[in-house]
Amino acid sequence: MASRLPDADELLTPAEVAALFRVDPKTVTRWAKAGKLTSIRTLGGHRRYRAAEVRSLLGEIPGPRDSVEQGET
Repeated sequence: MASRLPDADELLTPAEVAALFRVDPKTVTRWAKAGKLTSIRTLGGHRRYRAAEVRSLLGEIPGPRDSVEQGET
């Protein structure tokens, strides 16, 4: 029986990461090559990204919602 990885160790494909950041999957690959994002290689040579790391990077990006909240205080 295969055990499922905990959420902290969940792996995302380049397409999934690209959808979260609203960029092209090739951009995600360039980020990995530049060292901005850690990638893990599967046995088949495909890149995978740790969901926890991706979510933490998403939290660092200021968005329109953040600027509205700052203006309200």
